[in-house]
Amino acid sequence: MSACSKLSIALNDLVLPDEFEDLEGMLRTDLKAVVKMIAQRANERLLLTRREDQELRATLWNQLTAVVNQAVEPLSADRR
Repeated sequence: MSACSKLSIALNDLVLPDEFEDLEGMLRTDLKAVVKMIAQRANERLLLTRREDQELRATLWNQLTAVVNQAVEPLSADRR
């Protein structure tokens, strides 16, 4: 088995306060779409290897979910 097929990158989870739980599915879908569009464009323009593509997708997902998680965390009723 090649090294590329063994690539396993941990993905961050989208963790929203209870006040935003009804938006979680929609946000997750939107984030997936953004990651997909950016990765597709990168593949078209840069001809990424499978490993580079997987790493790009994981990095995009992890950074986008981290930003959303950090932005909504202070909006929890527990934090007020």
